[in-house]
Amino acid sequence: MSSEFGSVLCVGVFGQSHGRAIGVTMQGLPAGEAIDVAELEAFLERRRPGKNALSTARVEPDRPVFLSGLLEGKTCGSPLCAIIENLDARSRDYEELLDKPRPGHADYPAFVKWGGAADLRGGGHFSGRLTAPLCIAGGIAKQILARRGIFVGAHLFSVAGISDEPFPAKPTNELFSAIAEQEFPVLDSAKGKQMQAAILAASKDGDSVGGVIECAAVGFPAGLGEPMFDGIENRLSAALFGIPAVKGVEFGEGFGAALLRGSEHNDAYRIDENGQVTTETNHAGGILGGISTGQPILLRVGMKPTPSISKPQHTVSLSKMENAELIVKGRHDPCVAHRAVPVVEAMAALGILDLMTIANAL
Repeated sequence: MSSEFGSVLCVGVFGQSHGRAIGVTMQGLPAGEAIDVAELEAFLERRRPGKNALSTARVEPDRPVFLSGLLEGKTCGSPLCAIIENLDARSRDYEELLDKPRPGHADYPAFVKWGGAADLRGGGHFSGRLTAPLCIAGGIAKQILARRGIFVGAHLFSVAGISDEPFPAKPTNELFSAIAEQEFPVLDSAKGKQMQAAILAASKDGDSVGGVIECAAVGFPAGLGEPMFDGIENRLSAALFGIPAVKGVEFGEGFGAALLRGSEHNDAYRIDENGQVTTETNHAGGILGGISTGQPILLRVGMKPTPSISKPQHTVSLSKMENAELIVKGRHDPCVAHRAVPVVEAMAALGILDLMTIANAL
């Protein structure tokens, strides 16, 4: 069904940006797993809106309310359901959009698909607001994986053509934690300041910018995943493309591999100091033939510029069926990529946890 993904671990998202609440359901979670709610709320805080001029001015506390699935702080085998109440919606800013669809947004195709009945206030079910409940599910997945020695982390790789340092060949959980503690999630703080300046410049101009997020998972065992259409890339891509604004996903060298020779791209095998098979490099991103190699899984996600901008744009009036002009009002992110870093972590963790449950590897 739409707005659901996963095979053994099934995750579903519900709600609209300006509805009473948004939420998530999780079925197939292993029972007896302790959930640290304080740690989960700290994870949600990383994507919370309204913290500074780099994001939307909409202020939401984003505190999860668990309706089912937890007993005395542990998963109990029943489907888990959690909601986040919407407390700062301002629907009047979106009245014009009922007639004039935003270029670059899902307003028009949703209008056609549901015959004008779709709730498009604040983007409705297509809003980046729906990534908050995804972070509930992903934050839980991260805690379960961490107990198995599998850690997922990400950073903002680039914004407006300004690039951060890439992850090292073998990133660590300590590195992931250090990034998570920063207000702006980059490895090179000087590059981070340049990115922030570019975001603010676009905002001042009534415009927006996109970005790329790099994500890695370490500790994932070799030999998991299935060829050809059920491989790790397939499953993770399906989850990652569910994030609003994602337009591209690549693994390892990705499209850059097309520029290399085989002698440059191949990851030579060696025996490490512990007597285990490893590779000298990780151009494959930890995946070959859809199956894990035991090296860190490495991927990058491309996010488009926020379509809601205050510059005048050409659109149409659906009621009059004539050309029109639109200046989007309301509160919007000039760049969604930096707030989406924990969202990419969440979706990668959920995809990996599903792979582990399929393989009975928990």
